[in-house]
Amino acid sequence: MDITKTAGLDSIDFRKGGGLVPAIAQDIGTGAVLMLAYMNREALETTLREGRACYWSRTRQELWRKGSTSGDVQIVREVRVDCDNDTILLLVDQQGKGACHTRKWSCFFRRITDEGDFQQIDE
Repeated sequence: MDITKTAGLDSIDFRKGGGLVPAIAQDIGTGAVLMLAYMNREALETTLREGRACYWSRTRQELWRKGSTSGDVQIVREVRVDCDNDTILLLVDQQGKGACHTRKWSCFFRRITDEGDFQQIDE
């Protein structure tokens, strides 16, 4: 099957975000939210075809295969789309040391205190 010509992919609203949609990676085993990145259609098609998370780097303006340099690969087990067809949820098996470029398991390792300061959360 040619995944580039499916009604499901055609219904995703890439236009709303200037060609990009937010993509949330969630650990399939624990339910922990690991990271938020962005996908264009090519990144989503690559993810579906390869079974590994592939995102669009807004900084470098290029496809970014998660773990290609760090080894911290995300094996995609399921892809979901929200009710507005403008956000992707990837349920992943996170490999390596974690999803965050800081070498944390999750990018969400800080919380904001009542005073407005950042406090690191032990993982």
